[in-house]
Amino acid sequence: MRWDVDGVVAPFSYEPPLDHYLHALKYGGGRSLGRAFALLLAPALVAARCRVDALVAVPLHGSRLYERGYNQAQEIARTLARALHVPALVQGIERRGAAPAQAGQGALERRVHVARAFRVRRDLAGRCIGIVDDVVTTGATVNALAVELKAAGAASCVAFAVARTPEPAQTRNV
Repeated sequence: MRWDVDGVVAPFSYEPPLDHYLHALKYGGGRSLGRAFALLLAPALVAARCRVDALVAVPLHGSRLYERGYNQAQEIARTLARALHVPALVQGIERRGAAPAQAGQGALERRVHVARAFRVRRDLAGRCIGIVDDVVTTGATVNALAVELKAAGAASCVAFAVARTPEPAQTRNV
């Protein structure tokens, strides 16, 4: 797989007890956990000296957003943007279609499901973008979004996630 993500910062492992809280954020209506996770993630980004011009939360398709009532990555990005003093970009960045849930999918299926899943309709010329998600498993989702962000002119894209699955086979840490 070609990597368009220039690095991944995910300071925690997706294991108990953290996995329970991330699951609650995503599926259990635990919207307020997004703020707490952002506050946990911010010091790791500062320590890693990650400097970005803006954040982009991995967008959800409208039907998934309607089901959940909120985008868990956007909940993290909103607080994280304030902590890092950068904007969180929303307009002009979207998910094209509803894809099957990534949970339980292998690396190949994840790449296939997210290939061309995103559309960016804004000028990002020369900007360094932090892609925010809750968990990085194979990196397929953040990489697919990075492809489109760079096509819109982004100079670099670094993925920021609260956690990663143990020993992710296809991600690189900064």
